[in-house]
Amino acid sequence: MKIAFTTTGDSPDSPLDPRFGRATGFLVHDTETNSFEAFSNTRNLNAVQGAGIQAAQNLATLGVEALVTGHCGPKAFTVLSRAGIKVYNTDLTTVSQALKAFQNGELTAAVSADSESHWV
Repeated sequence: MKIAFTTTGDSPDSPLDPRFGRATGFLVHDTETNSFEAFSNTRNLNAVQGAGIQAAQNLATLGVEALVTGHCGPKAFTVLSRAGIKVYNTDLTTVSQALKAFQNGELTAAVSADSESHWV
């Protein structure tokens, strides 16, 4: 299973970015290989609109099955849901903390977006 985390860095100790579409990047954890791979999101960072939709499409292309983030808007949530990607919202501060909470079943999959629009 591949789990994406919104982040401002490229390691498990990096801070979790509370934004989805305008996150600095994504750290994807592959549970089968126990490896991490960082992906930049700079192209969407300054997008006038559609940042969440494009970021969601990018994660779907990577084969991600779960996303752990701070907040996710309605348009991105729709794209993620249609792609079969479950969204988990958290206010934990690092990727490693969020991964541990995910693995321990402490995070609940969201049933809808938790913000009205993008987070700047």
